[in-house]
Amino acid sequence: MSTQHESDATDPPFALTRFEPRHLPGALQLSREVAWPYRAEDWLFALKTGEGLVFARGDAVIGTAMWWGYGQSFATLGMIIVTPALQGGGYGSCLFDGLLAATSGRNLLLNATPEGIALYERRGFVAFRSVIQHRGPLRIAVTPDPQDDIRPANAADLAAITAIDAQAAGMDRAPLVEALADVGDTRVIDRGGRIAGYAIARRFGLGYVVGPVVAGNAEDARRLILSHLPALHGHVVRIDIHAEDGLGDWLTQLGLEPYSRVTSMGRGRLPVREGGMRVYALANQSMG
Repeated sequence: MSTQHESDATDPPFALTRFEPRHLPGALQLSREVAWPYRAEDWLFALKTGEGLVFARGDAVIGTAMWWGYGQSFATLGMIIVTPALQGGGYGSCLFDGLLAATSGRNLLLNATPEGIALYERRGFVAFRSVIQHRGPLRIAVTPDPQDDIRPANAADLAAITAIDAQAAGMDRAPLVEALADVGDTRVIDRGGRIAGYAIARRFGLGYVVGPVVAGNAEDARRLILSHLPALHGHVVRIDIHAEDGLGDWLTQLGLEPYSRVTSMGRGRLPVREGGMRVYALANQSMG
């Protein structure tokens, strides 16, 4: 798809077009303009695992928007950015409407900043919970749980990991989970050969992110997170959690302070988790 949007009577128009690898340097510069701490590698990973749109003119990118499809029924939307100099000019609405057209027929999920909620509500999205980002330099020395049921994952675990992730998320996120496992350090709870939880830590933004974290209860989620933290001592660590899951005070005690809160919104049917598994921490706020 390609549409045009006039920026100035004397300038060539910016074009709304498919996000391609050639747009990555411009997208990185755009995220720096709005103080989003993405690295070039983070943008590349997002584009490899998802699809998107940009407003661009030559190498100049003044707006981005992306989506990730999960199975045939669901998608998450995110990384919606418009350069501050042109905000309020309709670019954000045009990008978002482009996402809605690209994901037509799917149930949609997103995490909204306060500034975006009104736009999304006008497009039929409804709030259903909050996500809190905890972030900070990990200065406290952390000792993992002494139980021996947590170990590094191997290739043979991947099918079980994606299966419990689908149960916890209520949708098939196998391609994303496989890509995350490929770039990150994955730990699993192994109970007699049965995978009962997993957590992935990877480089992201200012340091490292721990997520997704999938477990059957909050105690197992904490234990999985703790298994990663000794290796991350001294680094900035980010963990995005659902507000109602009860991990916030514990993360704060570790020195990972609440940094921001966003509102989870959906349009259409919300995913329904199966069994006892739950997603306790997100991969990030855009991908879910």
